[in-house]
Amino acid sequence: MTHVPQIRIPATYMRGGTSKGVFFRLDDLPERARVPGAERDALLMRVIGSPDPYGKHTDGMGGATSSTSKCVIISTSSQPGHDVDYLYGQVSIDTAFVDWSGNCGNLSSAVGPFAIANGFIDPARIPRDGVVTVRIWQANIGKTIVAHVPVTNGQVQETGDFELDGVTFPAAEIELEFLDPSDDGEGGGAMFPTGNLVDELEVPGVGTFKATLINAGIPTIFLDASDLGFTGTELQPAINDNPKTLAMFETIRAHGAVRMGLIERIEQAATRQHTPKVAFVAPAQDYTASSGKHIAAADIDLHVRALSMGKLHHAMMGTAAVAIGTAASIPGTLVNLAAGGGEREAVRFGHPSGTLRVGAQARLVGGQWTVTKAIMSRSARVLMEGAVRVPGDSF
Repeated sequence: MTHVPQIRIPATYMRGGTSKGVFFRLDDLPERARVPGAERDALLMRVIGSPDPYGKHTDGMGGATSSTSKCVIISTSSQPGHDVDYLYGQVSIDTAFVDWSGNCGNLSSAVGPFAIANGFIDPARIPRDGVVTVRIWQANIGKTIVAHVPVTNGQVQETGDFELDGVTFPAAEIELEFLDPSDDGEGGGAMFPTGNLVDELEVPGVGTFKATLINAGIPTIFLDASDLGFTGTELQPAINDNPKTLAMFETIRAHGAVRMGLIERIEQAATRQHTPKVAFVAPAQDYTASSGKHIAAADIDLHVRALSMGKLHHAMMGTAAVAIGTAASIPGTLVNLAAGGGEREAVRFGHPSGTLRVGAQARLVGGQWTVTKAIMSRSARVLMEGAVRVPGDSF
């Protein structure tokens, strides 16, 4: 057998929000992986260690969960008025597949710090102490994200006392604004692709459910926990240890994707795992988070549990938080009703790891709801930097 040496690719391993991923500068990738396609996908899968039939990512940088099986490619922006283009790949764990169909809201918080540290921002714009505003073009979905990144002594500030439930240690706060978060690209302005705030979603063999189908942050299917036989306070084992329950959610997700016009046939859901998300909501009630922390009903507006890549997420995807904030701000959606109804510009919701606050500004224009922006705080930090290595014949 011929010996093929490993190749070395400069990379940064970063945590952003409750996710982590391998960040690359586009220009540092091997030439044949600088353009979209099979070669790039194969490279990123090998970096992460997928596909892995053992589901452990032992031979790669992934962490064998949807939150830790991610790659990001950053380049100088192709769009006027933006600093960087941010392209995100969700790498499947057990199948040979990279999903480019959506954004990662959590890793969005690491893009600004990466851009500053890697020379994408004019040094004249970086104060000795203060905040740098980084305008990010989210290339997967064609949207603008504005990150407000703290700087101390001319460097990105990574440490601080901002606590984010689902992240073990405190860090510096980064505020993110997701501008015009509804998906008005391919869908032609359809934040609610069916035209309804609440639909009856018929799922053969499972049941008929009330559902809010929304494109904001990421396409999301919201259901009522009680319709599914849940309380809304569930932690990961209650869902993830039950293959029947997971299969039910995947069937609902597939039918919801067809109803939203994201796919034409149920079978196509298998090759579109990252979107849409499916989540269930419930009114506020006392619960104990996965860390053992007790959270009182009075401290939250509602409960939300969301599935990502076929499993209940340990906290909340950032993009789904945008969808939650947006839906909560529109009277009559299932999310809004679970939060108590009425008009609101922000909600704090309970998730398996704790709570999260997200704001959104919604208004009714010509009979159509529009959302100008959703806002939330996250944190990010560099975990390791240098280079990843992959066998030269792996892509």
